[in-house]
Amino acid sequence: MVLTNVRRGNTPYHFSLKSDKGFTLIELLAVAGIIVLITSLILVNNNKFGGKILLENLAYDVALSIRQAQVYGISVRQFEGGFTSGYGVYFNMTSQKAYSLFGDKNGDGLWNPGTPGTPGEDVKPSPYSIERGYHIYKLCAPRGANASTCTAVNRLDIVFRRPEPDAYIRRNGLAAVQESARIVLRSPRGDEASVVVHVTGQISVE
Repeated sequence: MVLTNVRRGNTPYHFSLKSDKGFTLIELLAVAGIIVLITSLILVNNNKFGGKILLENLAYDVALSIRQAQVYGISVRQFEGGFTSGYGVYFNMTSQKAYSLFGDKNGDGLWNPGTPGTPGEDVKPSPYSIERGYHIYKLCAPRGANASTCTAVNRLDIVFRRPEPDAYIRRNGLAAVQESARIVLRSPRGDEASVVVHVTGQISVE
C-alpha cells in the first residue's frame, strides 16, 4: 500500500507500507539444497556403518561355527547315530559364499562330500550360506601378520578332536598340520574382517 500527497504541516511527503513476509525462490532452493546434502551425508555414513556392523556379525557367526565344531569335537557328539573322531569346519575358495560344519566320519581330518548312495559329512543345517554380497575373500595358512601379507590357500579344513581343544589345521587337503589359519571376509563396499584360528584352539576376530 502506498500513500502519497499527505501533508504534515506545510510539507507534503510520501510513505509506504510494504509486507516482506515469505521466502524468495532462490532462498527456498538454497535451503532445499542444504537439506539434500546433509541427508545424503547421513545416509552414506549410515550405510557404511551398517555395512561394517553386518560384516562384524558375519565374522562372529563364522567364529561361532568354528567354536561349535570345537565343542562337538571335545564332547564326542554323536553324528548320524554313531561317533566320529572329530568335528571340523571346511572352507574353499571355489565356494566363497558358503562354508560347512562337518563330522569327520573317516578320521582323515578333511571334509568329504560323500558319493551317490553315501551321505556326506555335513552337519545340518550346514552348509551355511553367506548373503547380501558378503563373501569369503581369502583363506590363509599360516595366518601371517595381516590379511594382506598372509599366505593364500584354496582350501582350509579345521578339525577338533577330544580330549584337547587343539585345532588340526590343514591347507589344500594336505596332511601337514599348520600352526594357524585366517579366514578373510569382505563386504560389498570392500571392508574386511578376519577370523583367526590357532593350533592351540584359540579363535578370535580381527
